[in-house]
Amino acid sequence: MKKVMILATLMAGFALSNVKAQTVNGVKLSEITATYIQVRQIEKVFSEKFFVSVEYGQPADDYNNTYIKDDNGKKMEFTSALDFVNKSKSYGYELFQVFTEGENNSAVYLLKRK
Repeated sequence: MKKVMILATLMAGFALSNVKAQTVNGVKLSEITATYIQVRQIEKVFSEKFFVSVEYGQPADDYNNTYIKDDNGKKMEFTSALDFVNKSKSYGYELFQVFTEGENNSAVYLLKRK
């Protein structure tokens, strides 16, 4: 029985070691307490993947600081902004409004904390 418990503990440890914290401007998404956040998809050149930009009222002197990044500071790729909107449910947000802006009418998703 002890061997099974030790094996289960080791397997859980290895599984959790691959989990990456998603951050925006150095703040973990789970620690953002803003009532509303704004999400945009940013096209990646020569790829079908997208980067996602999140604004929650943070001071963003550099637009690069609004991208979702992993633990290593590398921009995370998503299949679309809607991919992130679906994942944001686990952070306590739900879709509130969608609108377009700019010359190319790109979609902007406004999420509200539940």
